[in-house]
Amino acid sequence: MDWLTTVDHKKIGILYLIAGFLFFIIGGLEALVIRYQLMVPMNDVVSGQLFNELITMHGTTMIFLAAMPMLFALMNAVIPLQIGARDVAFPFLNSLGFWTFFFGGVLLNLSWFANAVPDAGWTSYVPLASTTYSDGHGVDYYVIGLQIAGIGTLLGGINFMATIINMRAPGLTFMRLPMFTWTIFITSVLIVFAFPVLTVGLVALMFDRLFHANFFESANGGNTVLWEHIFWVFGHPEVYILILPAFGIISEVVSTFSRKRLFGYSSMVFATMLIAFLGFMVWAHHMFTTGLGPVANGLFSIATMLIAVPTGVKIFNWLFTLWGGSIKFNTSSMFAIGFVPTFVMGGVTGVMLASAPADYQYHDTYFVVAHFHYVIVGGLIFGIFSGLHYWWPKMFGRKLNEVLGQITFWTFFIGFHMTFLIQHFLGLLGMPRRVVSYLPGQGFDNMNLISTIGAFLMGIGTIAFIINVFVTWSKPRNAEADAWGDGRSLEWTIPSPPPEYNFKQLPLVRSYDAWWKEKMDGNKAMTPAEPVGPIHMPSPSILPFIMSVGLFIAGFGFMYNKLIVAGAGLLITFACMAIRSLFDDHGFHIEPEDQEKEVHV
Repeated sequence: MDWLTTVDHKKIGILYLIAGFLFFIIGGLEALVIRYQLMVPMNDVVSGQLFNELITMHGTTMIFLAAMPMLFALMNAVIPLQIGARDVAFPFLNSLGFWTFFFGGVLLNLSWFANAVPDAGWTSYVPLASTTYSDGHGVDYYVIGLQIAGIGTLLGGINFMATIINMRAPGLTFMRLPMFTWTIFITSVLIVFAFPVLTVGLVALMFDRLFHANFFESANGGNTVLWEHIFWVFGHPEVYILILPAFGIISEVVSTFSRKRLFGYSSMVFATMLIAFLGFMVWAHHMFTTGLGPVANGLFSIATMLIAVPTGVKIFNWLFTLWGGSIKFNTSSMFAIGFVPTFVMGGVTGVMLASAPADYQYHDTYFVVAHFHYVIVGGLIFGIFSGLHYWWPKMFGRKLNEVLGQITFWTFFIGFHMTFLIQHFLGLLGMPRRVVSYLPGQGFDNMNLISTIGAFLMGIGTIAFIINVFVTWSKPRNAEADAWGDGRSLEWTIPSPPPEYNFKQLPLVRSYDAWWKEKMDGNKAMTPAEPVGPIHMPSPSILPFIMSVGLFIAGFGFMYNKLIVAGAGLLITFACMAIRSLFDDHGFHIEPEDQEKEVHV
């Protein structure tokens, strides 16, 4: 019951991690079936219909239900600690954000059991997603599931933006923020601006499907290209919503394990801002072949290529941080170092795709698949693995097993490049994406076989990580507060795992790399910014869980045109909102004598 009612950011971070990893495994299994189908020509393991459902659910699950929540897990676990706060700005909303995401994801995946799986691709392009070509309930699961899950993401973005602006420790100015916090702040801004666009598009598509509106139905005066604009106005910033936190993780890990200050901190901050701004401006490079015309194509080509400049600044700053450093090689730092060349390769192919004439050749081939996975898997997933190994001691009080970590790294790293490097050449040879099979003798056979072997190697790496979690779990909590001995930011100044209130006394920050500065001055702890006193904490609440259940029920009601069920679900949600509004909850206090007990998560 404690986990259903918690509003503690650390516990919510663990809930995000468990749910996100569960969906990561589901999406990974779907990917393995796809690769098994394509391992040899003319394979018939799955039907064409099932193949379409698998690629739709794999992409949707990995982007919305695995990558995003695993980032939210690290955000929840780390950000309040890095800024010297006792919780996020709105703990109740934080809990509501998790449960809406979770029930949205469950609703989407229940489509497998309802025999109505979305099959229009993870982008759900219209008219494929219209009732003309998808007349079952499959796309309805996509539309309503993502709307409910999207509420959680939007709430999280608002919450972390408010938290970082308002709850920083005394002395922690914006130009003293750790890079991970900076990237989460910029990411939160992107979420606040990008996700409402997706929500509007999904609502319009839902109205088309459920109430026969004509936003996108071209036969009745709608515009199918409008959906592409809406989707990619959200979709391209979404790439940076995913990758910027990974940039922040790499900055923290490279700096800590090089025992050096992050090179070019100010330039890293402004490069992050510039990447986010340009990321919003270049959505139409996904639409070069829709016939926007040479002027639009030319402008969006140039704007897209400009992103390489601030990205290059980051790459060189990481290299200069490593240069001359006293580098410690472990699983976390190896994932971070492996990230750098991998992401560079993804960036280079991105510049190739930004050229409109070249894009006409690459479009809808495996070259695009390879580029996309080099950026998202080679960037984001490498970053998440690096971050999990880095902050695991802080989250759980135990270090992950290093031998199993090395097995995870090498199998995943080698498997990744086997899988996706060769897909560039498949694309250049002309193998189209989204095909269930191919004829033999076209030069695709051996490369597809290698790609499939690589995918299974990545699966072995993931299994090694799961084993590592259970092996580590069986050991006692013995991680020190500064688990790596070279921590630089505030999370390494408090016990591992942190007590419920995080900081007994809020710290006084005197410079960038606040903890490193104190250690270099010979101090054993941060200078407190307040005397010891009662600490105010928010009360746990079951309302976020029940509100999300209400939305879940309402989603089913709308999908199957059972308006009584939909009304009952909405009534549950609105009743919870009324209770929350009408009854004051003043929380509770932890007195100084109880603080000595250091209650852990």
